[in-house]
Amino acid sequence: MLANIIRKRLFALALLTLFTGSIVACSSFEFPGVYRVEVEQGNVFDQETIDKLELGMTRSQVRFVLGTPLIQDPFNPDRWDYTYQVQVGAEVSDIKRMVLYFSGDELIKIDQDLPISEDASESTASR
Repeated sequence: MLANIIRKRLFALALLTLFTGSIVACSSFEFPGVYRVEVEQGNVFDQETIDKLELGMTRSQVRFVLGTPLIQDPFNPDRWDYTYQVQVGAEVSDIKRMVLYFSGDELIKIDQDLPISEDASESTASR
């Protein structure tokens, strides 16, 4: 009789442990105090770097300012894509995108998430 009660309690404890382990493993439970590494991917560019770009620059000048583009489409060589992403743990905290268009060797258009500052747009407009 005593062995039967002990067996039932051990079975209940094993079931509880299995249930708790499966809940924790399948949830988004995070241990407190665990450091999450900040991962930067892509080309790092900010407003100051973007302000250095001017329409009419050559491909080599743009590559000097921004670095090699993250994506160079072999079917559209006149389009360069620059992407920058910051990820902390599993959460993406910041994404910036910029697309540059060329005609021949000359920069003709800039599409971006960040706005062009007034100083840069005035200097580009005066040329």
